[in-house]
Amino acid sequence: MSAGEATLPASQAWQQPLINPWIIAITVTLATFMEVLDTSIANVALPHIAGGLGASTDESTWVLTSYLVSNAIILPLSGWISSIVGRKRFYMFCVFLFTASSFMCGLAPNLSALIICRILQGMGGGGLQPSEQAILADTFSPAKRGMAFAIYGMAVVVAPAIGPTLGGWITDNYSWRWIFYINVPVGLLSLLLTSRLITDPPYLKRKKLSETPIDYMGLGLLAVGLGALQIVLDKGERDDWFDSHFILALTVICVIALVSVVIWEWNNDHPIIELKLFRDRSFAVGCFMLFMLGIILYGTTVLLPLFMQTVLGYSAQTSGLALMPGGFVIMLCMPVVGFLLGKVGARWLLVFGFVTTGLALLHMTNFDLGIDFRTVAMARVYQGVGLAFLFIPINTAAYAFLPREKNNAASGLLNLSRNIGGSVGISYVTTMLDRRQQFHQSRMVAHITASSGQLQGMLHGAAQALMARGASASVAAQQAYGLVNSLMQRQALVLSYIDNFWVLGVTALVLTPLAFLPKKAPAGRETPVH
Repeated sequence: MSAGEATLPASQAWQQPLINPWIIAITVTLATFMEVLDTSIANVALPHIAGGLGASTDESTWVLTSYLVSNAIILPLSGWISSIVGRKRFYMFCVFLFTASSFMCGLAPNLSALIICRILQGMGGGGLQPSEQAILADTFSPAKRGMAFAIYGMAVVVAPAIGPTLGGWITDNYSWRWIFYINVPVGLLSLLLTSRLITDPPYLKRKKLSETPIDYMGLGLLAVGLGALQIVLDKGERDDWFDSHFILALTVICVIALVSVVIWEWNNDHPIIELKLFRDRSFAVGCFMLFMLGIILYGTTVLLPLFMQTVLGYSAQTSGLALMPGGFVIMLCMPVVGFLLGKVGARWLLVFGFVTTGLALLHMTNFDLGIDFRTVAMARVYQGVGLAFLFIPINTAAYAFLPREKNNAASGLLNLSRNIGGSVGISYVTTMLDRRQQFHQSRMVAHITASSGQLQGMLHGAAQALMARGASASVAAQQAYGLVNSLMQRQALVLSYIDNFWVLGVTALVLTPLAFLPKKAPAGRETPVH
C-alpha cells in the first residue's frame, strides 16, 4: 500500500459513475475474447489460405508470425501510450483498428495484403488485453477484483482452446475469410458500449509530449528485440533452429536488443516500459508465473489436438469436441475461484492449481494407441480445473501492492509475459515432438533384430492377412514390413507425446513453491486497499 493511497477514505474511492461494474467487465471482455481467439483461430485455416491466395504453405505461416510480432511489440507499450492519449481513447482506437483490419483481412486479394492487414490487426489487438485488465483493476475494489479477473480469465484461457475448433468449422463450412469477418460485429458492439459506459479515472492524468519526450532509442530497441524473438520462436522449428543462418542472426539481434533495452530503460527518466515495477516482489513473481502458465497452457493446447488427429485419427471437429468439456470446466471454476480468493487466500489456491495441473499432465502420460474419446476429454477436464485456480490468483497477487496509477504499465508487462510464454511453449513442444520421436524410433530399431521371434511372428501374421486379401506372397512380405515400420513410427510418436506431457507436468509441480513468494496481503484482506 502506498502512503498516498492509504490516506484516501473509502468514501472517496473512485468508481465508474452510475454503472454496474459487472457490465463494465462484460463490455471490455468482448473485444479481448475475439483478440485472444485470433491468436489461434487462423492456424487450422493456413492450408486453405495458402490455396486461396496462391501461396506456399511455408509462405502462409507469415500470416501467424506477422500477427504475433506486432502484438508482442505493442503489449509493453500500451501503458505508455495510454498515459499520452488517455486509456479510454487508446482502448477504443485499438478496438477500431482491430475491427477494421479484421474486415480488411477478409477482403485481402493476395498474401502480401493479408500479412499487412494482420500486422495492423496485431497492433490493435496488442493494446486490448492490458487496457482491459487495467480497467478491471481500477473499476473493482480489491475485495471484488478476483471475481472481475474471473471474467477476464474466461476470455484468455478458454479462447485459445476453442480457437482451432471454431476456425476449422468455419473454414470447412463457409470460407477462411469468415474467421476474420466474425470479429466485425463484436468489435462494433464493443465500440458502442465502451463509448457510452467507460470513463477514465481522475488520477489517470494525460501527459503532454512536451513534458514526456519520446524515448526513440528504447522504442526502437524494444521493437527490434521482441520482433526478432517472436520470429525466432515461430519459425525456429521449421528452419531447424540454429542450423539456419537466418534464425541464428535473428537470435543474436534479439539478445543484443533486449539486453540493451533493459539497461537503457532502467536508467531512463522517461521510459516507455517501466521495468522498475519488477522491484515489487509480488509483481515480479506474478510475471514469471504467468510466463510459465503460458508455456503450460499453450503447449498443451497444441499437444492435445495434434495427438488426437495424428495418433488417434480424429478430425479437427472431433478433437475440438474432446477439448470442449475442459473449456466449460474452466468457465464454471473461474467464478468459484474468484469467490474463494477472498476466503482462502491466493497462496493456497495457487498451490492447489499447480498441483492439480501437474498431476493432470502426468495422468496424460498414460495415453496409448487404444485410449477412447472419454479418456482424452476427462484428462483435459482435470487440467482445466488446475488452470482455473492459477490465472486469477496470479493476477490478483501481481497487482496487490502496486500503486493504482501503475495499473496500465503493469498490465502490459503481465500480458507480455503470458504471451511470450505461450510462444516459448508452442516452440518447445513442437521441437521436442520431432526430436523425441527420432530418439525413440532409433532406440526401437536398435532393439529389433531379424532373429527376433516376436518380429517374425508379426511379419508372418501381417503377410498372411494381406495374402488372404489377394496379395501375392512377395508383395505381402514387402507390405508386412511396411506395416511393422508404420506401427513402430506411431509408437515412437506416442512416446514423444508422453515425454512432453511428463516435462510439462513436472514443471507445474516444481513451480508450486512459487505460490509462497508473493508478499502476503494484510490480515482480513486478499489485496491491499488502493
